[in-house]
Amino acid sequence: MTLTAKHDIRTGDWTTLNAEAKLIRFEVFVEEQKVPAELEMDHMDAACLHAVAYDAGGTPVGTGRLLPDGHIGRMAVRQFARGSGVGGALLQVLMAQARARGDKQVALSAQSHAAPFYERHGFAIDGDEFFEAGIAHINMQYTF
Repeated sequence: MTLTAKHDIRTGDWTTLNAEAKLIRFEVFVEEQKVPAELEMDHMDAACLHAVAYDAGGTPVGTGRLLPDGHIGRMAVRQFARGSGVGGALLQVLMAQARARGDKQVALSAQSHAAPFYERHGFAIDGDEFFEAGIAHINMQYTF
């Protein structure tokens, strides 16, 4: 568990954190962004390190995952918690976990509108824009 100034961020496996992660991901990706549910959940969840952020009242507000190959994915913050710093806190926890296990870099596929958020955290664009689930994305990477 990592405590930030505003958020309690817990890391763990899918068995431990799937209820909260699914709730957030379904709300953000499936309901809000209209990503088909069958595309949102995948077989990689079981192999990932997950992070879930909770607000002061214990409500789950954000999530993300770190894949075995150093990719960060499924970053999602519930609408009412956006702008609170939870996304950056989650990203920093996942990056620290990658670095601690010896990864030399992390990569992600950001929704294009979120690229400036990741750039503020030191990520660089790597390649051309592409579409996934009907949403514009861009690959980004960060080297430690």
